[in-house]
Amino acid sequence: MLALASSPSSSPVIRLGIRTRLGIRASSGLTVRRRPPPSDEVGVDGERLAFPEIGAAKRVVLVRHGQSTWNEEGRIQGSSDHSVLTTKGEAQAETSRQMLLSDTFDVCFTSPLIRSKRTAEIIWDARMEEMIPESDLREIDLYSFQGLLKHEGKARYGDAFQQWQIDAPNFNIDGHYPVRELWARAKTCWGKILAHDGKSVLVVAHNAVNQALVATAMGLGTEYFRILLQSNCGVSVLDFTPTPEGGSPKICLNRLNQTPNSPIAAGASAGRKARNRIILVCHGTTQSNDEVSFSSAVDKPMNMLGIIQSQKTAELLLDLKVNPIICTPSIASIDTSMTISKVQEAADCLGADCIPRYVEVKKMEAFAFDTYKKYGTKEAELGIHCCKNWPMSQSQGRTWWL
Repeated sequence: MLALASSPSSSPVIRLGIRTRLGIRASSGLTVRRRPPPSDEVGVDGERLAFPEIGAAKRVVLVRHGQSTWNEEGRIQGSSDHSVLTTKGEAQAETSRQMLLSDTFDVCFTSPLIRSKRTAEIIWDARMEEMIPESDLREIDLYSFQGLLKHEGKARYGDAFQQWQIDAPNFNIDGHYPVRELWARAKTCWGKILAHDGKSVLVVAHNAVNQALVATAMGLGTEYFRILLQSNCGVSVLDFTPTPEGGSPKICLNRLNQTPNSPIAAGASAGRKARNRIILVCHGTTQSNDEVSFSSAVDKPMNMLGIIQSQKTAELLLDLKVNPIICTPSIASIDTSMTISKVQEAADCLGADCIPRYVEVKKMEAFAFDTYKKYGTKEAELGIHCCKNWPMSQSQGRTWWL
C-alpha cells in the first residue's frame, strides 16, 4: 500500500514501505488496534510506560550505519565490534551526509561500535557540535551467535536458531532474551536523548536498536521486531512536541527508513523481500507550513508550490497501480489525493476507446487497521493514505500523529 501523510518538510516525500509478517501490513505506526503489550512492555502497575515530559519541541533523526564487512559476508554481528565499513558502506554514509547537509543538529548520539561510529563521523563531517558515544545504542546482544555465518548458526544451534528466525521476542540464548533486553535498552536511550537540551538530535546506530527506538516511541511491543526494518544508512525521523497539560509528549513518526534509492522501486526492504508495501507521501506545501507546529489542527489549502509538488508526486507514481486512496478530510490531503487519483485513472487510458480505471478516494476521520485488511491484498496493487495530522492512537496520554 501507499500512504500520503503530512509532514513539516517543505515538499512531498515518498515514505518507504515496511515488510511485515503473519499477514499483517503496517507502516509508520499505522496499526492502532494492538494486542495487549507483553509483560516487558508495561510498568509494575500494569500501565504502559510513559515518555518523560519535555520543555520544547524536539526532532530526533535515526540513521543506521553503512554496510559493514560482516554485513557483506552474511555474518551475525550483534554487539560484536570486529567489522568495519566496506567501501560501499563509506559511500552510503557519504550519501547520508549529503541528504542531511541542510539539517541543523545540536548533538550526535552514536553507538560506540566501530561501524556505527565511523558512519557518524562521516555524516558529522566538519560540524563542531558534540558527539556522544552511548553504550546503550550498541546493536542487539546475541551472545554465542555473534561471529557465526548464518548457516553455521543453523547447523550449530538448530532449534534455538529456528526460534530466533520465527519467534525472536521469545528467543533465549545463554540465559538471555536478546529482543526483550533490547527493548528495555531502547527505553533507557530515549530517557537520555530526550533529557538533552538539543532541539535537533542525530542518532547513528544499528538496524535492531533503531527498530526498537521507533517501536518504543510508538508504544509497540517486541512482537514488532523485524517489522520496522532499517536499511544501511536508512533514515527515520521522530518529532516530539510537548503537550499543554504536561506529561508525555506527542510523538510523530515523520519518516521511516528513507534511503537515497527510489522508495517505489520493486525489491527488498533492509535486504528482505517485500511483497506488499505501504508508502507514506507528504502532501505539498500549504499556506501555513510550520516546522514546530506540525501537530496543529489548522486546515489550510496548498499554495502554488504545493500544487506543483502534488502533480510531481502523481507523476512519480505513474508506473504503479495505486488503489485505494484513503485520506483525512483536510483540504491539502484531499486535493493531493484527487491529483494522484486523476493521474492514475488516466495512465491506463491513452486510447480513444479505453475505459478509465476507477481509483477509489475515501475520506476518514480516524484510521482503523481493519481498513488495511480490505485493500492491498494483490501483489501488484498499492493503496494511498493521505493524511494531515491524523490522530492514529491514544494511550496513556500519548497521541501519535501520522
